[in-house]
Amino acid sequence: MERVEVYDTTLRDGSQMDGVSFSVEDKIRIAKRLAAFGVDYIEGGWPGAVPKDTEFFARMRDIDLNGVALAAFGATRKANSDVETDPLLKAVLDAQTPVVTIVAKSSAWQVDEILRVSRGENLKMVFESVKYLKDQGKKVILDAEHFFDGYILNPDYTKNVLSEAVRAGVDVIVPCDTNGGMLPHQISQIIADLVDTYKSTMIGMHPHNDGDCGTANALAAVMAGCRHVQGTINGLGERTGNANLIPVIANLSIKLGYQVGKDHTLQDLTSMSALVDETANLSPNARAAYVGKNAFTHKAGLHVDGISKHASAYEHISPETVGNVRRLPISEQSGKATVVQHAATMGLKLDKNSKEVRAVLNAVTEQEAAGYAFEGAEASFELIVRKETGQYQKFFDLIGYRVLVEKRSSDQSPITEATLRVRVGDKEYLTVADGDGPVHALDGALRKALCDAYPQLASITLTDFKVRVVTSGEGTAAKVRAIIESTDHHGHSYNTVGVSTNIIEASWEALVESVEYGLFGLGVV
Repeated sequence: MERVEVYDTTLRDGSQMDGVSFSVEDKIRIAKRLAAFGVDYIEGGWPGAVPKDTEFFARMRDIDLNGVALAAFGATRKANSDVETDPLLKAVLDAQTPVVTIVAKSSAWQVDEILRVSRGENLKMVFESVKYLKDQGKKVILDAEHFFDGYILNPDYTKNVLSEAVRAGVDVIVPCDTNGGMLPHQISQIIADLVDTYKSTMIGMHPHNDGDCGTANALAAVMAGCRHVQGTINGLGERTGNANLIPVIANLSIKLGYQVGKDHTLQDLTSMSALVDETANLSPNARAAYVGKNAFTHKAGLHVDGISKHASAYEHISPETVGNVRRLPISEQSGKATVVQHAATMGLKLDKNSKEVRAVLNAVTEQEAAGYAFEGAEASFELIVRKETGQYQKFFDLIGYRVLVEKRSSDQSPITEATLRVRVGDKEYLTVADGDGPVHALDGALRKALCDAYPQLASITLTDFKVRVVTSGEGTAAKVRAIIESTDHHGHSYNTVGVSTNIIEASWEALVESVEYGLFGLGVV
């Protein structure tokens, strides 16, 4: 089994993404997670150029990375200067990492128009910088910036840059698709040429994703002979991002049979992806390949029926392989198999062709036509199943409620008060509660009314509340959908939904179902 090195640059390239800013603690946390997974290299940042990165490397000296190599990033020496006194090279050496990665211009056009030094001087900068770092005992990786664009315009010069690095003893040469515009067939042809030319030096690949080909270009490079791939977790990076190491690792390992990185468990991919998003304060991409929430979500009834017979009918791998799970959301597109499988999780065994299953599907279709959505409110769907299969119990009856919102002056917050009258068995309860808003006040009044009959309700808490407009274009008369998230004492979270042209009534519906579902879950029957 051939091996491909994985070089992670989330902590440097990934931090260059708009809206992402890692603290030193964030970087340490991610580095530890990457090391636990087993990438080959962790590029920690650019010491000297970024003060925060200098601190990161100082703190990492006392942290065990389980054999994973930490790399400091820098650049070749400045033009027309002495390599031994170059401040940036000094900074990468001061980081005391076993690996140093330096970036160099490899496009003749970039050297002429952007770097604005002679092409010969640029070649000297590459040779002298690599040799100096090798003389200091470092493993040296050269990132050849703008390589593919430069190769197409002037292949001889780009290869001269690589040849100077090889002559100086570089360990890995990594052509970069810096502008991210290359296509897989171009990558394959150029990498194959480099592998043939530099037979004794490892060839890498550093793709960006501006043409949405980052993953494809990484795979094309490996299939053409490269054995070192650079990228970021979740594709974080400048502009549209770098190649996403999550699908790169999964595809190389699962689909192409390469040994990727050090010892690792592919089942950790989903949790590692989630940790990086959480640390970066980003919302996870539900549609991300392999690890996204929707990666193994089956909504159409035809699909659910298929996977109920053979999972491979609509799944290219088992979700457990990468630590993900299968989801079967409920909607008007659901089929009988979806209902049967959801009922089974409730302990109900239903025949796919039974009248109960048809009744559930009819109820879902009618309610979704009215604006309800059960994909994000499966607790409400379970209550429908209970109602249509005779498993439902009503815990209380509403007699009436009133909600008052009063603002007494412009510099004071509004005061909200809810008055509620309900019947539990033969008893009526009248309660009043204040709250930060109408839903909070109603929740408080309802809990007061039910606490005697259902003390278990104290273990259920309302944790989130969202409202969205269902019928746009109708202004303040629009129908709205309210979704309430609740959590029980086991830490299990669930969502319920209500719909009305009155936001308080929609919220009340969702609140009632939240209480009902929670009490069923606590075994109150």
